[in-house]
Amino acid sequence: MQDRILLATCVAFAFGACSSTSDQPESASMYIGSVVRLDERLDALIDSDVRPEILADGFDWAEGPVWVEDGGYVLFSDIPSNKVYRWRAGDGLSDFLYPSGYTGEAPRSGEVGSNGLTLDSDGRLVLAQHGDRRIARLTAELSDPAPTYETIASLYEGKRFNSPNDLVFHSGGALYFTDPPYGLERNMDDPAKELDFQGVFRLDVDSSVTLLTDELSRPNGIAFSPDEKTLYVANSDPEHAVWMAWDVLDDGSIANGRTFFDATGLVEQGELGLPDGLKVDAAGNLFATGPGGVLVFASDGIHLGTVKTTQATSNCAFGYDNAALYITADMYLLRIALKR
Repeated sequence: MQDRILLATCVAFAFGACSSTSDQPESASMYIGSVVRLDERLDALIDSDVRPEILADGFDWAEGPVWVEDGGYVLFSDIPSNKVYRWRAGDGLSDFLYPSGYTGEAPRSGEVGSNGLTLDSDGRLVLAQHGDRRIARLTAELSDPAPTYETIASLYEGKRFNSPNDLVFHSGGALYFTDPPYGLERNMDDPAKELDFQGVFRLDVDSSVTLLTDELSRPNGIAFSPDEKTLYVANSDPEHAVWMAWDVLDDGSIANGRTFFDATGLVEQGELGLPDGLKVDAAGNLFATGPGGVLVFASDGIHLGTVKTTQATSNCAFGYDNAALYITADMYLLRIALKR
C-alpha cells in the first residue's frame, strides 16, 4: 500500500529502491528523458515535469513488460539473453525464467528469448517465444533444471510461425497476436521461414488459429480499445512506421483497416525507435512505444505528447492500478508516474 501511495502522489522524488544490473548503488535514483506536451489533454494523464526513473539497466534488449498484481511486480523479457526478469519495489531486480524463449539444445544466434508477455484469465504467464516460434504457457516456474512450458499455438495451416512477437487476450478468451520475422536468425532471408507473409492471428479457445490479416510488413505491438471494438497493431517498418486500427466484428474477425497514426516522418527526422508495443488505458488513450519514446494518443488519433526516453523504446505496461507506466527501452527498465 505504501508503494501505491507513493506512485500516486510522488512527482519529484523516487518511487522506490532502484536496482541495476550494473555496479550502480541500489539506493541511487536516476532519471533520464523528459515529457513533451503537444496537447493540453496530456495534462490529465501525466505531469509534464516528471521524468522516467531508471529501475534497472544493463540488458541487451528489454521487452514485453507485464504487471502482476498478485505479488506487486513487473516481469519483462531480455530477448537476446533468453531470460525473463522480475522487478519489485523493495526487492529490486531478480532472475525469473531461463530459458524464456528458446528451449532447444542446439546453439543458435539471433533474438532467441521471449518477447511479449501477458497473463491469462487464471493469472498464468503466457509468452510469445521467438526462439521456439510459438505461443506458450508457463507451467512450472522453478523446475529443475529449467522451467517448463505448454505449447498453445505453433502452427498455421501446418506451417510454423515466424516468431510470435506480442499478444493480447480478448475478454471472450481468444488470444490475438502478431508474427514478424525478428526471431529468425536471418530475419526475412532465413531458410527456416515457412510462411511467406507476416501475420496477425487469433487463437480461439478451441485451439484453432485464424489469420486476421497478412497486409502488414512488420506487425508488432497489439492492443484492444476498452470496449474491444477496435484492434490496434503497430507496424515496425521504418518505411511504413504506422499504427493501424481495425473494427472487431462479433465473430472475432477484423474489418475496415485504417491508419491510426503515421510516424514515418518522425523516423525520417531521426527519432530513435519504431512503432512497437502499446497499451490502452480505460479512457481509450494509447501509450505506444515508437519514434522518440512512448507516444501518447487520444482515441481520436491526436498525438498528445511523448515520454522521451532517449533510447529506442520497445514496450510498456501499466502498474499499480494505472498509477505508473513501466517502460522497456533498449538496456533499461523505466517507470514514470501517471495521473489516475
